[in-house]
Amino acid sequence: MADGEVPKDIDVIIAGAGIAGATLALALHQAGLKPVLIDPVVFDAQVAPTFDGRASAIAYAAFRQWKALGVGAALEPHAQRIEQILVTDGQTPGAASHGTGPFFLRFDSAEIADSSDGEPLGYLLENRHIRAALAKGVIDAGITVLAPAKVARASFGPREAVVTLADGRELRAPVAVGAEGRGSVIRSEAGIGAVGWDYPQTGVVATVQMERPHEGVAHEYFLPGGPFAILPLTDNRASLVWTESRARGAALKSARPEIFQAHLDRRFGDFLGTVTVEGPMFTYPLSLQLAERFAAPRAALLGDAAHGIHPIAGQGLNLGLKGAAALAQTLVEAMRLGEDIGSEVVLERYAAWRRLDTVSISLAADAFVRLFSNDNPVLRLARGAGMAAVNRIGPARRFFMQEAGGAVGDLPRLLRGEAL
Repeated sequence: MADGEVPKDIDVIIAGAGIAGATLALALHQAGLKPVLIDPVVFDAQVAPTFDGRASAIAYAAFRQWKALGVGAALEPHAQRIEQILVTDGQTPGAASHGTGPFFLRFDSAEIADSSDGEPLGYLLENRHIRAALAKGVIDAGITVLAPAKVARASFGPREAVVTLADGRELRAPVAVGAEGRGSVIRSEAGIGAVGWDYPQTGVVATVQMERPHEGVAHEYFLPGGPFAILPLTDNRASLVWTESRARGAALKSARPEIFQAHLDRRFGDFLGTVTVEGPMFTYPLSLQLAERFAAPRAALLGDAAHGIHPIAGQGLNLGLKGAAALAQTLVEAMRLGEDIGSEVVLERYAAWRRLDTVSISLAADAFVRLFSNDNPVLRLARGAGMAAVNRIGPARRFFMQEAGGAVGDLPRLLRGEAL
């Protein structure tokens, strides 16, 4: 959906109509605010299979939010329940085909069924299906989307944010949200710095069809070069996310199909039978980036504009969805109290709400990368002992499962499944 005219009386300008930005727009619209989305990609093109080959592990609390926003029914046919997660540590490829060994972690949704109302540990969804459902929800709601359109600059005055597009159009609103990724123009124009570093690794992503049933089990297998994840999808498929050195990642990207298949078979092993690649393979550079602040006067950051982390724990998108729920609730409550929704005091409530959880998870993911992406015998022994200890302590396992499910801490109403 594209709209050449700039609407009037905008409440919130959202730069970036990706998953986090579109979720925020739906939440604000449902509560009576008027958001406008801006995105450089033609909006309906985002549902194409070649646009985004990734799949995401969605926390059960984040899926509650989508249900509360009316897009859950469209997503459910494409959502694979994660019933178990098996984490193993090894020195050679082959995933779990050689058994779990002495050091492993097993998480089972049955252990937290009483507190999660029977929900699974999470859901696996292909990003293109998420985008399609959110796009339909946004279009059906009549939310204005300016696309393709690119933010060129922004200014933040005492009473409003002014966002100028590359074609010269101007949008004005009490607050502008940067949700346009790691190179966020809103973040830069608001004078918010970012800190971070690159990893000497590339994420390789492919979808495969398997011979034997995966039974809703997600496997995370740690190898010296980085983690290898087998994430169950619907129709007995799996999304593979494995970490390689940059050189190997580049070689895989350009490899002939039979060479890629040989590397895949070696990584995967034979415990789920023959695996066949479906569709294109994608590679992504891996890095960590954290904004120094999540808000400034008239500006707030969301998703990768605020935090971009390693996919080792599958929490990057979930952090963005938690942020969407918290920012929506903060702005809606301020509106209902008659406050200026773009004021520094209002936006700092959002920043304070999300700061500790975001920084903690980002640094924990970084620590996992450093702890597990090596073959140091001392570290191998330490991490193995730690995994074995957690596996024996039921309360510790349950805490990790609830944390991964997004159900720990001061939850926004949407993450509890409640409307704003």
